[in-house]
Amino acid sequence: MSDFKVVQRALLSVTDKSGLVEFAKGLSGFGVELVSTGGTAKALRDAGLVVKDISELTGFPEMLDGRVKTLHPVVHGGILHRREDAAHVAAVKEHGIGPIDMVVVNLYAFEKTAAKPGVAFEEIVENIDIGGPSMLRSAAKNFEDVAVVSGVDEYAPVIEEMAANAGKLGYETRWRLAKKAFAVTAAYDAGIASTLEGIAAPDRSGLQPSGALASVRGASPLAGIERAVGAGVEMPSTLRVIAPRKAALRYGENPHQKAALYTDGSGLGIANAEQLQGKELSYNNLVDLDACWALVSEFPSTAVAIIKHTNPCGVGMGATVVEAYKRALEADPVSAFGGVIGINRTVDGEAAAEIAKLFVEAVVAPEFTAEALAALGAKKNLRVLRLKPAKVERVVKQISGGYLVQDEDRMLVGADDLTVATSREPSAEELEAMIFAWRVCKHVKSNAIVYARLDGGFGQTVGVGAGQMSRVDAAKFGAVKAALPLKGTVAASDAFFPFPDGLEAIAEAGATAVIQPGGSMRDAEVVAAADRLGMAMVMTGVRHFRHG
Repeated sequence: MSDFKVVQRALLSVTDKSGLVEFAKGLSGFGVELVSTGGTAKALRDAGLVVKDISELTGFPEMLDGRVKTLHPVVHGGILHRREDAAHVAAVKEHGIGPIDMVVVNLYAFEKTAAKPGVAFEEIVENIDIGGPSMLRSAAKNFEDVAVVSGVDEYAPVIEEMAANAGKLGYETRWRLAKKAFAVTAAYDAGIASTLEGIAAPDRSGLQPSGALASVRGASPLAGIERAVGAGVEMPSTLRVIAPRKAALRYGENPHQKAALYTDGSGLGIANAEQLQGKELSYNNLVDLDACWALVSEFPSTAVAIIKHTNPCGVGMGATVVEAYKRALEADPVSAFGGVIGINRTVDGEAAAEIAKLFVEAVVAPEFTAEALAALGAKKNLRVLRLKPAKVERVVKQISGGYLVQDEDRMLVGADDLTVATSREPSAEELEAMIFAWRVCKHVKSNAIVYARLDGGFGQTVGVGAGQMSRVDAAKFGAVKAALPLKGTVAASDAFFPFPDGLEAIAEAGATAVIQPGGSMRDAEVVAAADRLGMAMVMTGVRHFRHG
């Protein structure tokens, strides 16, 4: 069996026509006969190329609005017959079927269509490609004899190899192309299955949402964030995680671990952020940046978070980015060294100049002014990322033997959602500071205690106790980490106090009010301790465990 195979006839049928004419001209230059369908054939003819219609090959017209054109024995027989098998050769000869040596197909943009606002169900169904995946699979299965080109990015390499080998393609190339084609059809089918699974009751009026969202509104700078109030979409019956590799990373969490970045292709979120400057992103950079962006996304007003090992060193709000940044840095300037910074507003020159004074690994924001980029550009190794926000719906975690899947924790609370448990009600300032601390606490590894205050009317963390095995230790550690005075602060606990000792440690540190979920068997003892200490305590009824 020859390693290289000559390409004499190619079937082209593509949705994405970028680069098509140049590629087809390249094939034609090697004497390849071009066979094509519908819009693809028209595009090639308009470019002056000689093209045979698929109907000329099959002897049957395209029909049913193009639904049936390539689903024919002449097409699939020409692709699938094995050239080294005498019986196969005799069979196709008997039926007048000529060989097809190359299949060039890219598929209907199903997921792009399904993502359009208000798209009708009929349009979604019509954009399910049938013939395209069938041809890709047929050609990939018979890669010994047929080359399958499933992406525009393969056009140039294919032409280059054919030019170097008198119009032939090698075995290794055909095998590589076949594997890619199977990956393309697998991802396509997974996208269809996942999309249709989320449609509760298909009808002709469009997609019907199966969850409910409401907005929390108010005068507070912490108001205006969407929160889930209805039942979420059911967990999928089959977990489908198919994503192309975007980049190989130098290593994983540690140098002895291999790693890579994969993307969902949406163009949104950290995985698809545009890196404007700096060194190559590491695995740990990406993990921290994702944690950072998730935290600042909690706030509708200007907010800055500085993250180290996925935990916040400091979080600040402000009237301007530079004001919010200074509050975040002030909370723990020692730990901030070598961290990453997330900002939920456009970064201007003044803020960038302040950030440039500190050694940090990376900065992410939705936009940067020209002045900001100039200021940050002085730090050549600093990674600067611009991103378009993405809403995370589900969190997937691999465990030995399988996967865990859960909804993203998007639950937020406002003043109306809280229950005052103590004799003393919190002041307006304490209440505002507690809601701020609660939103930060949600992003701190459990057990978590966050001390916070209002500075000039804006939230600021004061101390963060993260990832301790005991809630008492988390309270004490958060106090130890405080670089600002703790007297008069408030505290947030991600879960209930099992005993009064954790609350007592918070009071000893200087906090005057506490926000916590409640729900302990000893809630009465904890509330009694708060009353004894003159503290205000509110309960959310919701916990925010974060186990990594």
